Amino acid sequence: MHIRLLFLFLLISFAAKAQNITSTIRGTIKDADTGVPLAGANVQLSPLQKGNVTDASGAFRFDNLASGRYFLTVSFVGYDKLAVPEILLESGKESVQDLKLGIHSGELAEATVVSSRPVAFNSVQAITIEQTLRYAATYLDPARVTTSFAGVATTNDQANGLVIRGNSPNSMQWRLEGVEIVNPNHLSNAGTFSDRATQTGGGVNILSTQLLGTSYFLTGAFPAQYGNALSGVLDMNLRKGNDEKTEFTAQAGLIGLDLAAEGPFSKKSRASYLANYRYSFTGLLGAMGVNFGGEDIRFQDFSFNINLPTVKAGTFTFFGLGGISSNTFNADTDTTTWEFEKDRQDIIYKNKMGAAGATHRVSLGSRSSLNSTIVASGLKMSRSGFLVNPSNVDEKSLFERDEQTKGRISFSSILTYRFSEKSRLKTGLYATWQTDGIASPDISSKVMNKVDGFIIQPFASWNYNVSSRLSTEIGVHNLYYTTSKSNSIEPRAAVRFQVSTSQQVSFSYGLHSQLQLQQVYISGKNQDSPLRDNLFLGPNKSHHFVFGYQKNFSHSTYLKVEVYDQELYNIPVSAANGSFSTLNLVETFIDQKLSDTGRGRNYGVEVTFQKLLTGQYYYVVSGSLYSATYLGADGIRRKSRFDGRHTFSFTGGKEFKSGENTWGVNAKILWIGGFRETPINVEASTFENKTLYEENQAFSLKMKDYFRPDLRIYWKKSRAKYSRTLALDMQNVSGTKNEAYSYFDTFQKQVVRKDQLGLIPVLSYRWEF
Repeated sequence: MHIRLLFLFLLISFAAKAQNITSTIRGTIKDADTGVPLAGANVQLSPLQKGNVTDASGAFRFDNLASGRYFLTVSFVGYDKLAVPEILLESGKESVQDLKLGIHSGELAEATVVSSRPVAFNSVQAITIEQTLRYAATYLDPARVTTSFAGVATTNDQANGLVIRGNSPNSMQWRLEGVEIVNPNHLSNAGTFSDRATQTGGGVNILSTQLLGTSYFLTGAFPAQYGNALSGVLDMNLRKGNDEKTEFTAQAGLIGLDLAAEGPFSKKSRASYLANYRYSFTGLLGAMGVNFGGEDIRFQDFSFNINLPTVKAGTFTFFGLGGISSNTFNADTDTTTWEFEKDRQDIIYKNKMGAAGATHRVSLGSRSSLNSTIVASGLKMSRSGFLVNPSNVDEKSLFERDEQTKGRISFSSILTYRFSEKSRLKTGLYATWQTDGIASPDISSKVMNKVDGFIIQPFASWNYNVSSRLSTEIGVHNLYYTTSKSNSIEPRAAVRFQVSTSQQVSFSYGLHSQLQLQQVYISGKNQDSPLRDNLFLGPNKSHHFVFGYQKNFSHSTYLKVEVYDQELYNIPVSAANGSFSTLNLVETFIDQKLSDTGRGRNYGVEVTFQKLLTGQYYYVVSGSLYSATYLGADGIRRKSRFDGRHTFSFTGGKEFKSGENTWGVNAKILWIGGFRETPINVEASTFENKTLYEENQAFSLKMKDYFRPDLRIYWKKSRAKYSRTLALDMQNVSGTKNEAYSYFDTFQKQVVRKDQLGLIPVLSYRWEF
């Protein structure tokens, strides 16, 4: 009897304990155009089939929920239905959803998205923090998530520089809270041929994923509000901190040590904060004397977001991020180990980046809203190379020096006005003061050449629903640069026809332009007196055409097909006869006069079949076939550097839940056509003792196809007041030796092929409470 009572007591105690392992899903529902709260909106939670109705402030709440995956569906009379999948609820951490509904625009089945209406009719993908935590080998970097999308590849395993639809990584743009910023990456020289800094890529994003809300990745025919980009835009948005409960996250792994905190400033207001600090694990090992193949890699960063809502004056936010990183390579003092030219060099690379800004969002009534943002961002990169004397390793001589600076102060103000349920106008202005500097490559000179100027970009976009099936968008964007006195008026248009409640076809067109890279404006063999003619080059331009088809099979599975054509012109090429074009430029300097008479063409077809995470499994199968060519000053059409011909990606995973434990197995397989390179002139390289190319055979060699399988295994454990996740990521689990580039090695006196990274295991532990 006593044994039975004891057993019953233990059973009841265990059940009570299990019942305490719960958390909350809550949030607000607002009008996407005006920001006005929607009271009385219906909110359904699956798979529990629970329902709720928003209160006068547009708020809803589901308490005492077991940890796991949930699916929200929101509906309101006169508005599009919204489905929010893949919500991960963990014990010790609330899930706060700030959702926006758009006015009813047609008969398509409910939109399966993660915030408001999609920002474009075509070529747009949402990226969530949950994806960065679940997909294999993302290293908590939103840019690495994009390789699961059709038509996207990285230039090198070591970096997140993105080749989008055959365009150079320099053709994309980073945005924060809707405005352009400088390159927000640590170690922007990672994975480059010359070891010099790139303009858009790097080893890892400085902004911690802990601060990210839903970000948008656009790859072509952008709406009118986007400018100064040709291939893509990664628009990162910050989430606000929990405004009711203080929460913490700690994570340790090979990438770094993360500490995050969020919560309300007081119980009497909805003001909240969110902050994160990260220090690289490799930096800790470096401090203890451990290096990786002679390299000492270190980085650290801090980011924050403060949200201050008011009763009548709208919502203010103040945010910032900053990071420093370095990569030091020291030659081995044992000269008998030297095999390549780099082995006899000391190389010091340093990178500093920071950004700070504020936003103001205010409703101007039942029809309009005004959103304003100001962000200042800056970047400084330096690299010094020293040759070590083999007869005396303590004797070193400086043989190359690079230094680049970038600064941006960007302001935007956007007014949204809804004339009726069918008609909406969005108009605004982007104004940016920018400065770029490049130090003379001559080691005897200390001159820093700079170019400054204003970029003025007004725009207007009008959406009109002709009928319940036909939606249109017409807009115009203008790009004016005060330094080169160049002006580009760019029409944009899109139309979407809903064939049925589960199918739609769409077409988008846009004329897009992008200013030249700083090494194009500041160029010349002797940068003490740069070629001023290149300073007055106009922007690159491109006509984008995109035709899309989408078929929804359910609220979690869909097929999307897009056919695109990009006609590029006004491309700087050699003023003399030759094969050079800036379309192939990544990080090297320019030492010749250029003429903007070049052209290019990228076209292809992309297919994506995706099932979101429902029923404890998900997958994304995407691929593309494409062509990327260009015309140089010699009039010969050649395949461009990034003409890989095809991309393929499979991303998928399965979760297994048992009580308080959740196991997850995730995989990603990349199969990408090899990029192209130019043959090396061995005889000339031997004579000049540096890598020289057969320029008349530019990009005639195709590297081998790139193949990489990644694997992520995780184990989540829930407790009453916290949860923890133990994960193992393995990049390139097969150890495939993918080609990176070839160069003439001055130590071996022959052409050497360099491979990309092999197997990279990353163990991490995450604790949320």
